[in-house]
Amino acid sequence: MATNPPGTPPNVPLYRRLARQLQERIDAGGYPAGARLPSEPELSAEFGVNRLTVRQAVAELERAAAVEIRRGVGTFVRPPAVRVSIAVDPRSQRFDLGSVHTALPEGGQGGRGDGEFVVAAPPVTGSAEDEEAAHQLGRAPGELFRLDSVLRLGGRARAACSYWVPFGPLPTELVRPGHAGNLVLELARAGGVELEYDWRAFGAIGADLADAELLGVPPGTPLLVREGVSCTPDGSPALYVRRRIDGSSARFVLNFRER
Repeated sequence: MATNPPGTPPNVPLYRRLARQLQERIDAGGYPAGARLPSEPELSAEFGVNRLTVRQAVAELERAAAVEIRRGVGTFVRPPAVRVSIAVDPRSQRFDLGSVHTALPEGGQGGRGDGEFVVAAPPVTGSAEDEEAAHQLGRAPGELFRLDSVLRLGGRARAACSYWVPFGPLPTELVRPGHAGNLVLELARAGGVELEYDWRAFGAIGADLADAELLGVPPGTPLLVREGVSCTPDGSPALYVRRRIDGSSARFVLNFRER
């Protein structure tokens, strides 16, 4: 029977609970890129739901750009996005204060409940995102600690953020759900390190089910993605961050001349 994955709000429809379970299986590599999902009857039998529920769940995954439905052939997992690099003059590097957080007060609180708030500190279990973080930090997944948050600006959720660091356990107060603050600074303090930018990449995706619920947008809503590694002054990777930003309320601008 389809169950509520951790972090799923109560009273979520059955088809969305099933979609979340299938998404988690995709993220964990159970259904790798290019793989064909089991048929409707197979999924219906495995999860103890009717075929309409399965059909609705798969449609949610398609809207979230996690799968591609090929009529008369089957449903297939979409491959990950290709990363394109842009070189930046190292002399433009700045101390990493968390970028979008620099305008927030130290406590993370602004007007109308603005700030960054911890959502969860999930274990690093080897999902696709965990594996990418481990690769970028040069560590095994089991050596990493993860923190998820939501950034609220103007009274609404604007970005879902995930951080991975190669040190921990993280302080109890820092990982408490609802804790507000500049999490990049607090993670740096927890690890006893200073952070500088190593690289940042920019892309776009459709909101998956978890981010759609967190940001209060429909699945498949365009999200801007900003990910990258911050390092210590000697160049050692110390933090991997992945932000998913509501594309209707933000944009990235790369200036080539001083303003």
